Amino acid sequence: METKKMPLHALTQEEGANDLVKSEAMRPYLNLALAQVRHSGIDDAMQEIRSLPLEQRYVWRIAPALKWAFADCDDASAEADRRTMVPDDFEKIKQLVHLRPAQFCIILKALFGEEEMLRMMTAAITMARQMGSSF
Repeated sequence: METKKMPLHALTQEEGANDLVKSEAMRPYLNLALAQVRHSGIDDAMQEIRSLPLEQRYVWRIAPALKWAFADCDDASAEADRRTMVPDDFEKIKQLVHLRPAQFCIILKALFGEEEMLRMMTAAITMARQMGSSF
């Protein structure tokens, strides 16, 4: 993957990302990031995160969102939408989801390690490839 330099002002965030970063729930994680930059207070910041109940942790925001996003996983409906959407709408959907697989892999790798992330994603790809088309 090639990297390129760009001015800070050229960076953009997804809609709502700034609100999430500024939320009270992210304070312990921002404290950790600052401690890491300062090379001071890392143990205290980690203890603050350690004391959080599961429902207040960063990963808890992700896991239930995925549960609800895929609770009614229905490839037939998705395929019907793909076949009937106008190109502009399809492009909007494509732009919304194009980074999600990589982001999901990054989270899995951070939580479970690279080997388990690879195992989980390979198994998921194998299962998806084996499923027949609904049409």
